[in-house]
Amino acid sequence: MEQVQHSFERYEKKYLLTPAQYEALLPRLRERMTEDEYGMYTICNIYYDTEDYSLIRTSLSRPAYKEKFRLRSYGVPGERSLVFAEIKKKFDGVVYKRRVEGEPETIQAFVDQGKSLPADSQIQREITCFLKRYHPEPRVFIAYERLALAGKEEDLRITFDRNIRWRDRELDLRAGDQGSPVLADDGIVMEIKVPSAFPVWLVSCLSVLEIYPASFSKYGTCYRTCILPQKLKKVRTQTC
Repeated sequence: MEQVQHSFERYEKKYLLTPAQYEALLPRLRERMTEDEYGMYTICNIYYDTEDYSLIRTSLSRPAYKEKFRLRSYGVPGERSLVFAEIKKKFDGVVYKRRVEGEPETIQAFVDQGKSLPADSQIQREITCFLKRYHPEPRVFIAYERLALAGKEEDLRITFDRNIRWRDRELDLRAGDQGSPVLADDGIVMEIKVPSAFPVWLVSCLSVLEIYPASFSKYGTCYRTCILPQKLKKVRTQTC
């Protein structure tokens, strides 16, 4: 069985690509990178937030430090599948991700009821402190298809996410990966993940294809374009 990684620390840059940019870039990347062992796969997430969505609203204000919490699975999980509970933090341009894993019922009991996981860990205690501080609840489901590439000779990872979709009902990872589109067009989100500086060849490749960084958050975009309009519409209806 593949070793589960529980902690990540790296620089991440996001780019919003058109299908044409994606098709032009991918063959160049394949010269120095290879697909991971999973190929194209589906990632499912449930983001937790406070009643007034303070976590994502703070994140969108671009503070020096921000954090979010989510449940994640790779594909729609069965009863014996692994589900991850993750804290993702960003400070001074560096992304830190800390996570614990377990079967769906075990993770749900840990997050919702405060039940300890079988294997105690520092990360479990960090997540418990986060949950006690914010008392977040499940707010939105977001899924997408991912293609992941890894450097053949460098510590470099590039992912492409497409068909980003969401729902605010059936907030259980086991309820399927269906949802409404987050992006109106066929935009593809590319993330470049490195421990330090980008390799020179990659910088040159992005420059030639005129691909530039973009500030983009899947949950943030979903909140701005999907969740917030619903909330405002509800308020207007109640005041009429």
